[in-house]
Amino acid sequence: MKIFCLDFETYYSQTFSLSKITTEEYVRSSEFETIGVAVCEQAGAPTWFSGTKADTKKFLDSFELDKHLVIAHNAMFDMAILNWEFGIRPKGIADTLSMARAIHGTEVGGSLAKLAEHYGLGVKGTEVLQAQGKRRIDFNAQDLAQYGEYCKNDVVLTMGLFEKLSVGFPPSELRLIDLTIRMFSEPSLWLDGNLLHDHLGVVRQRKESLLASIEKEKKLLMSNDKFAELLIAQGIEPPRKISATTGKEAWAFAKTDEGFKGLLEHENEVVQALASARLGVKSTIEETRTERFIEIAQRGLFPIPLRYYAAHTGRWGGDDKVNLQNLPRGSTLKDAIMAPPGHVVVDSDSSQIEARTLAWLAEQNDLVDAFERGEDVYQIMASSIYNKATKEISKDERFVGKTTILGCGYGMGSTKFKTQLKTFNVEIEEEEATRIIKVYRETYDWIPQLWNQAGKALDAILNNQTAPLGKAGVLEVEGRKGIRLPNGLYVKYPNLRKMRNEQGKDEYVYDTRKGKAVVLNRIYGGKVIENVCQALARIIIGEQMLQVAKKYKVVMTVHDAIACVIPKQEAEAGQEYVEMCMKMRPKWAQDLPLSCESGMGKSYGECY
Repeated sequence: MKIFCLDFETYYSQTFSLSKITTEEYVRSSEFETIGVAVCEQAGAPTWFSGTKADTKKFLDSFELDKHLVIAHNAMFDMAILNWEFGIRPKGIADTLSMARAIHGTEVGGSLAKLAEHYGLGVKGTEVLQAQGKRRIDFNAQDLAQYGEYCKNDVVLTMGLFEKLSVGFPPSELRLIDLTIRMFSEPSLWLDGNLLHDHLGVVRQRKESLLASIEKEKKLLMSNDKFAELLIAQGIEPPRKISATTGKEAWAFAKTDEGFKGLLEHENEVVQALASARLGVKSTIEETRTERFIEIAQRGLFPIPLRYYAAHTGRWGGDDKVNLQNLPRGSTLKDAIMAPPGHVVVDSDSSQIEARTLAWLAEQNDLVDAFERGEDVYQIMASSIYNKATKEISKDERFVGKTTILGCGYGMGSTKFKTQLKTFNVEIEEEEATRIIKVYRETYDWIPQLWNQAGKALDAILNNQTAPLGKAGVLEVEGRKGIRLPNGLYVKYPNLRKMRNEQGKDEYVYDTRKGKAVVLNRIYGGKVIENVCQALARIIIGEQMLQVAKKYKVVMTVHDAIACVIPKQEAEAGQEYVEMCMKMRPKWAQDLPLSCESGMGKSYGECY
């Protein structure tokens, strides 16, 4: 298999560009036009071509890309063009933007220009700026040739970047990048437009009612403290951040804060409405999302846009203004996502994977054994909390046990635990919350020991030293590189340092970048363990996804779940195969007990 690099140059204007509309909308628009394309074989000279769509198709076909690996920077864009416009599906796909995100996070920046500069590969040109508003026919021969040189330089830089990034890059992660890009560029699912139109009417009615009821509270919405009180009344813990200027903790209520964005996409529509009203917008995310789904349905199949390595734990995130990671359980939007004709959707969710991974990593063997035996660990926890036999535990008590197991494994305090229970309409006093957390930590005392070990790991990272962390042979603390994961990638804490908080105590913070802004993040032992458990769970899900993909087309992943499409005639056997894959243990964790739950239906929503 040969390796090619490819880059398309396309028409754009002030109003028609990827900064204004989504990738899906851009490529499928009647305004879309390919100006030209450059292709480069590894170690070969790049070739530029500009011509009609038919002639461009002939040019691309001459490389037989369907038999080879094709690289691009931001491959979601280029592979969508390659398939949607020219009907070409490469045998393999690699994306240097995704690879860079896994290796560098946001430290270097994701643009080809920044990455080429970082690796000393050369300088990206600026000719694209002079192409704004110009159709192919508007270029004279000289300008078109110059634009071609710019495009050829891009593929040379991208090929060089791939060669740098691929050294030591996990092969399994390359396959996951390929799979992720194909979820978008080779869509299979479709959207039920009639159902979406009906839902939009219901959502708009509900929204008007919600916004009207909130109108009288408008002054409260603009006060940070009062807005926080309104959220708490809904059982929501208000998001916080550390001020980059003062180093003090503050409410994360700016429209660019990730915590506030989460409120806009919250499954509670009242919370959505509160956040929307504070911004002064007249629609909720449910309304705009439904409208977007309707528009996509009118244009064709439903491309699933997922951002590979969206978080430093490796988890996927939503992209292209379609965040499927936050669709509420029971959402009509899920019901509108349909399997292709003659197929069903099977969605399989890994059961309690973080709690299982945490117990296993901490070597809390009694809890690991309970998971292995398939026992009700929530009931067992409730038995310790309420000092009762497991057979005497009530439904409500078991729920508290469940919340404790799933919520307290990363050092959660009593106030947050009390708020979390309130979200589910369970009211307890602060003193009782403190008592329950104490019982959890005493019952499973190896887990708090793991938090303490992680705190020492932060010391080691700061001082460029090594340190043990968790079960032997799983994680490696490698100084400033961060925490090495079983797949060879790292959990990193860029610019880790100590900062004095409002109480006069030193705490660890690190930086992340959101665009041009630098965001401060608190980090401590329990949070480190949350990061690594999520990262380990994500590696497991990724390996299982690749196993499922050997037989069936994987169409999306949401958190710890994998969705695929299976022909109807083998639906039950296919579901069994998916469940088998979801219980497979990785080579580096053969004693980690895994389980799953799955559902099947003609729509994604029917799987629940």
